[in-house]
Amino acid sequence: MKHFPTKATILEWIKDNPSQTGKRDIARAFGIKGQARIELKRILRELSAEGHLTKDRKKFKDKNSLSPVELLHIVAQDSDGDLFAEPLSWKGDGPAPRLVFVAKKDDPALAVGDRILCRIEAKAKEARLIRRIGRGAEKIVGIYRAHDFGGRIIPVDKKADREWQVAPGDRNGARDGELVEAENTGGRTRGLGRARVLARIGDPSAPKAISLIAIHEHGIPDQFPEDVEAEADKAEPAKLGKREDLRHLPLFTIDPADARDRDDAICAMPDPEGGGHIVWVAIADVAHYVRPGSKLDIEAKKRGNSTYFPDRVVPMLPDALSGDLCSLHAGVERPCLALRVVLDKNGAKKSHRFTRGLMKSPAALSYNQAQAAIDGAPDDVTEPILETALKPLWAAYAAAKIAREKRQPLHLDLPERQIVLSDEGTVSSVAFRDRFDAHKLVEEFMILANVCAAETLEKAEADFIYRVHEEPNVDKMEALHETVQSVGMVLAKGQRLETAQLNKLLDQAAGGEHAELINMIVLRSMTQAYYGPQNMGHFGLHLQRYAHFTSPIRRYADLIVHRALIKAHGWGDDGMTPAEAENLEDTAEHISKTERRSMLAERDTTDRYLSAFLSEEVGSSFAGVVSGVARFGIFVKLDDTGADGLIPVSRLGHEYFNYAEDHRTLTGEHSGRVLRSGLRAKVKLVEADALTGGLLFELLEVDGKALPSSRKGKRRGAAPKGKARGQVKHRKFKGRAQRKP
Repeated sequence: MKHFPTKATILEWIKDNPSQTGKRDIARAFGIKGQARIELKRILRELSAEGHLTKDRKKFKDKNSLSPVELLHIVAQDSDGDLFAEPLSWKGDGPAPRLVFVAKKDDPALAVGDRILCRIEAKAKEARLIRRIGRGAEKIVGIYRAHDFGGRIIPVDKKADREWQVAPGDRNGARDGELVEAENTGGRTRGLGRARVLARIGDPSAPKAISLIAIHEHGIPDQFPEDVEAEADKAEPAKLGKREDLRHLPLFTIDPADARDRDDAICAMPDPEGGGHIVWVAIADVAHYVRPGSKLDIEAKKRGNSTYFPDRVVPMLPDALSGDLCSLHAGVERPCLALRVVLDKNGAKKSHRFTRGLMKSPAALSYNQAQAAIDGAPDDVTEPILETALKPLWAAYAAAKIAREKRQPLHLDLPERQIVLSDEGTVSSVAFRDRFDAHKLVEEFMILANVCAAETLEKAEADFIYRVHEEPNVDKMEALHETVQSVGMVLAKGQRLETAQLNKLLDQAAGGEHAELINMIVLRSMTQAYYGPQNMGHFGLHLQRYAHFTSPIRRYADLIVHRALIKAHGWGDDGMTPAEAENLEDTAEHISKTERRSMLAERDTTDRYLSAFLSEEVGSSFAGVVSGVARFGIFVKLDDTGADGLIPVSRLGHEYFNYAEDHRTLTGEHSGRVLRSGLRAKVKLVEADALTGGLLFELLEVDGKALPSSRKGKRRGAAPKGKARGQVKHRKFKGRAQRKP
């Protein structure tokens, strides 16, 4: 062996040889012998610690690659009966890869939810059955339609393209036209899968049905068991005891005007010694009420987090705690975990300490109230605390901003659209949510508190859960470079990607026609944040260590961090237990899943509300931007509402379109017209389905030009680049918009 292989070389070899990734295989491939194997062991350990590799028994595996044999679960079936599966346990960047299941003649009948062991052809994205491991009960939410032989269920999932048969004895009292939740019972009747009704949700036209669909579809627990409610009702207010008395501090809350739970309070004052600022951040002491292993704790962990819909909140904790005893309401004493941090005049942290205290907030402000007071229009609530509390806090924020700019976190600026409901629960408007300095101030001090929590626990060598955001992978960055170049902008390349490079790109786009698109594609190029017991840093915030500490009423991760701090400081017997510490990895994986579950449910609900709002506008034309391109069509995001809809290839003009997967473009075979993300588009709304959340558009103009008409008789469709048209399966679009890639 002339030269020892680099980490990059070893990682590339593991990717290319997924079936030969034991330590001996790697050593043999590179001719590594004797004492040199110690260096190989060190490199493999580093690659694992950095998150590039996972270990399965004695084999190493690139975390973004599939093994030759994988345990999968079937997640979907399309209108042609093709099954799609994903790895049962996926730890790679972004969503799990979806594979087409290729059935053999003698394979058993499989259904969505089944767990299967398969041989994988990664390049073809195909899976072939070795054996079925277990059956899964698929949850179905849809409209029940009665007929003489029982009934049928028409799913509301926009990705579902088949109906389900319900036998007379399996309808559970369901009536024609009702929204129901059902499960797949296996087998087929009259060519349809068989299902059993589990619950009657109600009238699908009722406004409350929109969020109820998501709650049932995603399996979000929305009713607390009686014993959990009873345990919450028995809770009593905390006394001062051994806590530090913080009732003299002007710790006030700043929240949305309609907030029910108030996790955090803040205040600041000049530092008389160093000329900087002393900032206090107090967080609700949920751990005092929710003890490890209690019924409240088990239910909170099961939920993982609160879920927020336009018409309701599904809380992690019962209202007796989340809306009352834990919440830092004005004028009442509340237990808290508090941070005292000293900043210099440039916002750099000089010191910090945590304490367990008792506080009494002088005021509960909305963001609008706080901002108006600072802007010179205080009201009866903010006038008394303007000079003593608000202005010192804003002075501390001005210093913190200097440190933030020096740190260079990612400066994404995406407009946040808000669904505004009428008193009847229907959508009255879609508005852009205001973002004031008051929002940024609270966000900055919460980030500061989260960093201090992680630093303190690391120093104490405590077990806890980090909030992890890994840097983007190479493939996503290549796609970002191509999109940026396609709109005539520049993203500097470097050996290691830094947030500063992305911020320069965002600054280029600011105020221009591509600003929202660039912000959107930068966001999509990021990996998904998650919880884990190992520190992998936080790329987006440009921080070496980070934990969630500031929202224990609505996030179980924060409650775990509170318990870790309680144990590390010896503040009581309600800190983290040895059993919790031992199971942190499983807990982190679980709450990462519940967070994603809530995000999907919230997104699906927003889609349905937007579709309901736009259903009165069918036939109208709208301006938007091409936000995604897939083989089956293009996605367009409307300017006014932010709603996303699909234009299937059949509505792109009278010609074939070749799809280039590497560049995510569709190219007209006759016209040469290239459709890609970022192009301006004018579309006509053809269909808006409030139950599925699907929007179907027809393309009128792209980049300011009408679509060219082709020669007479040309068929429409999309062919993957490099394949003959005869190889492409053309499917009729049934009005159920597919999910954006």
